Amino acid sequence: MMDRTRGGQSPLDMPPLAARSGPSGVASEFAVVFREHHDFVWRVLRYFGVPAEAVDDKVQDVFLVVYRRWDDFDRRSSMRSWLYGIARRVAADLRRGTERAERRLRAVPDRAPAVEPDQALAQAEAAAFVERFLATLDDDKREVFVLAELEFLTAPEIAAATGANTNTVYSRLRAARALFDRAVRRFAPELRRTHGQPR
Repeated sequence: MMDRTRGGQSPLDMPPLAARSGPSGVASEFAVVFREHHDFVWRVLRYFGVPAEAVDDKVQDVFLVVYRRWDDFDRRSSMRSWLYGIARRVAADLRRGTERAERRLRAVPDRAPAVEPDQALAQAEAAAFVERFLATLDDDKREVFVLAELEFLTAPEIAAATGANTNTVYSRLRAARALFDRAVRRFAPELRRTHGQPR
């Protein structure tokens, strides 16, 4: 994990502005947020198409925004929803001015121990299937599906993060899940043929 800013200083070394005049516990709370949510922010940025070579810098940008806006966080809402919104804006800023119009969703690099070849092949096929499926969804359904099924956010958290109505989130998620179920049913026979398994 890269935890240094471009200036050589980690967000963990920079107490939030409130901590300069407020309780010392604020700095500790910020440090905990950084440690617990670093990987979540990293994945969100990748989901929004931030290139692998830039994602660590953009993670630092997200937490610098958190550092500057610490007092703006509404404690009644989800920290992950707040971070998601910041990460989405950071990714959008990076895309601005480029010719790239589509968001590319990439699988998170596998950090698990080495697996057997057959298992690795099955995992790669499953990841490729999910990526192909996500590419068929419109932006709204894909966003809700990723946050619910891959990041395990609740519908109210997704609504807070995306600005959509909660009922709209539920509707998009139901539609995306139905499409996923149909895609899985189509994919299963193809997988059996690939591995020579009987129908």
